[in-house]
Amino acid sequence: MSKFYGRLFLLPGLFTLIAIIIFPLLFTIALSFSNWSVANSGFDWVGGRNWAAMASDGRFWESMARLIPLALVTVFIQYVLGFLAALVSWKGVASGRFFRVLWLVPMMTTPVVMSVVWKSIFNETVGPVNDIITALGFGPVSWLSSTIPAMAAIMVAEIWQWTPFMYLLLLAGLLSLPREPFLAASIDGAGTFRTFFKVTLPMMAPVSIGAIIIRLIEASKIFDTVYAMTNGGPGSSTETPTYYIYLKALRNFDLANGGTLSVTYLITFIVLLTVIVQILTRISKPKGI
Repeated sequence: MSKFYGRLFLLPGLFTLIAIIIFPLLFTIALSFSNWSVANSGFDWVGGRNWAAMASDGRFWESMARLIPLALVTVFIQYVLGFLAALVSWKGVASGRFFRVLWLVPMMTTPVVMSVVWKSIFNETVGPVNDIITALGFGPVSWLSSTIPAMAAIMVAEIWQWTPFMYLLLLAGLLSLPREPFLAASIDGAGTFRTFFKVTLPMMAPVSIGAIIIRLIEASKIFDTVYAMTNGGPGSSTETPTYYIYLKALRNFDLANGGTLSVTYLITFIVLLTVIVQILTRISKPKGI
């Protein structure tokens, strides 16, 4: 009887989970098989018509292909920079509270505000980046009106804002490491670099994988930066899946097609993240000193 009453306390959390995750997911799946839109308020079954349209939607698949390198490159750079900053704090080079708070300031900034600031920085006529480039003797760059520079600007903004997140998680992991393996490595004559690659890095593998996966999940949902800096332009060259789904569902009011794209996007990235976890797990297997 006590177990029964104990399980009753789980019901509020269970109902909350159903309300905010399971029901919207099931509703979106059902939506993908309907013709629901602002113009057509009926929820009529249309079978796989939306899925056939999605399969031939080149703009959507281009946004998916664009997002994969964007997410992988930005998260990799965030990990490297975050790890370096965490090592600096861990070794006591700049471990004061002032430096730790300073490194966390970008993460505390609202993404839209941050994106507007970076848009001003990369402004082609009055932005300081082009002023510096011109002062160095090079011509100004069309940062937000050319495809590759626009993607680079978005990546810089993402790296600047979310590297502190990596720093925070990796510093917590470093501070929790036991001292005995480092003492053993020192006795065996392992140098700084060998100790890092053979002891520190393998011991940090669980924290590293967790941090990378969390950031990949968030990076795959990038919307604010694209919306505020480029609006998906020039043309559609910086559109991400979330931005394109927003255009389809909330700008064009094609809710059924937007639901289909959302489900496809979710399934694709669940598969990709599963593969990435397997790869990272194999790479991070510890090896002997």
